[in-house]
Amino acid sequence: MTTPALAQQTDLGRMYARTVGGPLEVPSITTVIGQASTDLTGWAGHMAASAAVRDPRLASAVGSPGQLTAIARDASRAAATHRDGAAARGDRVHQYCEQLALRQLGREHRLDAARADLETHGEGSFAQRVDEWWSLYGVEPIAAEITVWNHTVGYAGTLDLVARIGGRLCLIDYKTKGTTRDGRAKPLDNKVVMQLVAGYKAEEMIADPVGGAWEPWPHGGDGVPLLLGVAVSETEVVAQQAQPATLPTYWRKFWALRQAWEADRVLAGVGPALRPIAPPPVTAAPDSSGAAT
Repeated sequence: MTTPALAQQTDLGRMYARTVGGPLEVPSITTVIGQASTDLTGWAGHMAASAAVRDPRLASAVGSPGQLTAIARDASRAAATHRDGAAARGDRVHQYCEQLALRQLGREHRLDAARADLETHGEGSFAQRVDEWWSLYGVEPIAAEITVWNHTVGYAGTLDLVARIGGRLCLIDYKTKGTTRDGRAKPLDNKVVMQLVAGYKAEEMIADPVGGAWEPWPHGGDGVPLLLGVAVSETEVVAQQAQPATLPTYWRKFWALRQAWEADRVLAGVGPALRPIAPPPVTAAPDSSGAAT
């Protein structure tokens, strides 16, 4: 479930409530991490230029300002179109991974439907790679798509998978990736470490989203589990551990980004940060005797 029942998109990013339909109280983990902006202008420009030169209308449009404008307008949307397509594909892959875990947990699942959805979109190889990884690593799921909450810092999020692998407790975040020219999964972004450590630092997990019942988060404390970012591509699945030595620093960075989000929230409610100011009043110039005229 890629849109958790307790989450809702707002002008401040995705936010979470304590119960279905309840007031939105805290930002999501990904919204907090999104405070660290990434410059994608170069990528967006490349996508637009590539879309323009590949447009089949280009040859016949030469000399026609109207047709060239239409091509340019469509090309300007190439980055957004690619982003939305990748997000939809990621949703389908996450849905398959969730259903796979639910089946092994003996719970109601829609695994066949999730696989069929991938195959309909020509993405069946993602399911095959996940199945291979699941078997190779001997994944023993404990919970899938579990929503967690941290009151101290003020955030919530949904973890893809809690499982045991090789006897070790693991917190897992899936990332659907494209492939490089040599057919390997594209590398994970280091921001996944922040996402994982924020999940590990949770204080509660949802027990009943409709009733709003929560229970203590049992996977924090002193025994740090393996925090795994799992890149899922058409050709392979690559699991990488968040380096334990980096976790305190990434946690501090996440905390700082949460403060930045809070500052933006407060400032959004106080009106303009700048206002015009008039020049000072003109004072009379003194005459030669020193008296004002």
